[in-house]
Amino acid sequence: MRISLGCRLQYNLPQPTQMIAILNVHYSRVGDLERPDYLVTTPSVPIESYRDGFGNWCTRLMAPQGDFTLTTDGIFRDTGLPDPASPGAWQHEVQDIPGEMLVYLLGSRYCDTDILSDEAWRLFQMTEPGWQRVQAICDFVHNHVSFDYMQANSTRTASQTLAEGRGVCRDFTHLAVAFCRCMNIPARYCTGYLSDIGEPLPHAPGDFAAWMEVYLGGQWWVFDPRNNKPKIGRILVARGRDAADVPLTHSFGRNIMTDFKVWTDEIPEPAS
Repeated sequence: MRISLGCRLQYNLPQPTQMIAILNVHYSRVGDLERPDYLVTTPSVPIESYRDGFGNWCTRLMAPQGDFTLTTDGIFRDTGLPDPASPGAWQHEVQDIPGEMLVYLLGSRYCDTDILSDEAWRLFQMTEPGWQRVQAICDFVHNHVSFDYMQANSTRTASQTLAEGRGVCRDFTHLAVAFCRCMNIPARYCTGYLSDIGEPLPHAPGDFAAWMEVYLGGQWWVFDPRNNKPKIGRILVARGRDAADVPLTHSFGRNIMTDFKVWTDEIPEPAS
């Protein structure tokens, strides 16, 4: 399956502003790019790329005053298969979890495990450890939280999502990640493209999505508490402890976003 993917983010800046962007396909899937999704700026400015502490590909630049646009546009080859599943994947004892993964058991900016621990154990201690426990967490979050774009809040924590029962995909993910960590299951926050390929019409406007990966049975597995079902065309951009680690853009100064567009469209194979 070939997927045309990309984004366009346009800003108006009152003064020259340093920015960091995390908008390119994750290095683990670069090999699936038929046409690289290079980051292009309008107007053109020098860019510097680097990897952050989680291995994400970041771009640093100085945006000029006035209108400024960031664009990526690539072609991605995907299997066309839904997210893999392994219902028999087991939960590791804490002492058996590799040291580099222990950070994904700890609380973080939006995943306030200290507040949620007692509630997590009350809700999930009787579930079967492993895949079934994570699925129970996703079922609870999916059913408890109402999705509403108009309720987006960039400072909402997992415990606030639980109390308010509303939010967007990042809130679903933060709550599920926090519950998993409370139950001693390593979980990390992911952001990227998520197509509507295979879904009935009409489709909502394109957007980036959030989901989580959990460590079970010796490897990481995708879980999506917002949609709560396997999806086709999930393309990773970045992962970290929570959304604070993987903002699409971070500006060191004021800005106004004037345009935002994301696309993931299936396209035909080239004529032979």
